[in-house]
Amino acid sequence: MIRTHATGGDFGRLRAEFELPESFTARALAEAEAAAIDPIDAGAREDATDLPLVTIDPPGAKDLDQAMLLERTATGFLVHYAIADLAAFVAPGGPVDAEARRRGQTLYLPDGNVPLHPPVLSEGAASLLPGEIRPAVLWTVETDHLGELRDVHVRRALVRSTGQFDYETVQAAIDDGTEHPSVAVLPELGRLRRELAVRRGAVELQLPEQEISADPGGGWALARRPRTDVDAWNAEISLLTGMAAASIMIDHKVGVLRTLPDPDAEAVSWLRRSAYALGVEWDAASSVSEFLSRLDPQAPESLALYADTTRLLRGAGYTAFDGELPELTTHAGIGGSYAHVTAPIRRLVDRFATEVCLAVSAGRAVPGWVRSALAGLPDLMSASDLLASKVEHSCIDQVEAWILAERIGGTFDAVVLRAEESRAEVLIEDPPVVAKCAGERLPEGARIRARLTAVDVAKRKVSFERVGS
Repeated sequence: MIRTHATGGDFGRLRAEFELPESFTARALAEAEAAAIDPIDAGAREDATDLPLVTIDPPGAKDLDQAMLLERTATGFLVHYAIADLAAFVAPGGPVDAEARRRGQTLYLPDGNVPLHPPVLSEGAASLLPGEIRPAVLWTVETDHLGELRDVHVRRALVRSTGQFDYETVQAAIDDGTEHPSVAVLPELGRLRRELAVRRGAVELQLPEQEISADPGGGWALARRPRTDVDAWNAEISLLTGMAAASIMIDHKVGVLRTLPDPDAEAVSWLRRSAYALGVEWDAASSVSEFLSRLDPQAPESLALYADTTRLLRGAGYTAFDGELPELTTHAGIGGSYAHVTAPIRRLVDRFATEVCLAVSAGRAVPGWVRSALAGLPDLMSASDLLASKVEHSCIDQVEAWILAERIGGTFDAVVLRAEESRAEVLIEDPPVVAKCAGERLPEGARIRARLTAVDVAKRKVSFERVGS
């Protein structure tokens, strides 16, 4: 992991620019505090507090949506996946509900989050914190020995997480053979699910993430964090549950899906030409998914191809339906139908999709407050996703500018990601910065030297130019 430190201020100006809320209304806070003490009766609950569930989240996380227990069976695997039940705390049409619909999702900034729900809920009463009995929606997903979905059961329950882990801790334990029993089969099931994803045609990009953290000296640290195996395996459990939820909603012709159209043939042909230009072999019989799965994520030509592949994944959105299936029910990035149901503390749509699954699975009518909200959810979530993306990129751009402000004129090693006529998007290797670089004939996937020509801290912009030819 490459990490570079920077001095710099806070993100107050950025918060003001995007008009991010500083707090919740007094009515929402009062309602949340009351619900934390006396949760809403959402119906009968199974007592599942004997399940040794554990959570896997980033270090220091308090808004814990998911807890899992994985088991091997005689015929395959059993996934117990407990999801925080926000319906126990958020009254339909109440102040917290109204605020959540306005926000759409939690926004993550380096100096503090803008939560979807008041912290008394998101980091307290609703969070699946270890040792605490919590209301949850418990999914039990059964697979065969290849990891294929065979059956799913969803109901309300009381659960108690027995441990809180982060990705690196779980990865280290798996590597040295001391993994927790509740996730001992995660590597096996995770690998099987990833193999199935490739066969389904799922398109996964392994571009390294830029990550900001607070520096002990008062500034900010920027790191390039490679994705660990545990990151990928953990994501597969969430995807498995989301695919099971989608199948339930499609079967009953009511719900809201996360959708993405398939790339057209010309876009795939264009990517094949890019691979050829980069000297990366791609046999005619292999799909996009199979091709990407064989790339070395550390190779510069792979980074360029991952960046190019983002052009194939355009048009993501949410599709709501009630009574008749929509034309598009699949997500090209996943290679199948999928719904968001595993992060209701942090994302609005999950609460509504979960209520659909609970109702139709039990043979009940979908609640009126859910049904009436379905049509408006796609627009609410799309607007929220756009804002979240802008905020995330702006935070990274700001830290990049702070880091580089004192280094104008310096030269850096870089990899060309996407090239245009007279400039390219490049990945500076140290510090880990993605930026625009001027220069003629910049070949994608090439390693170059780039000179930092300008930094505008106020506008969060940095500029480079190629050194040499």
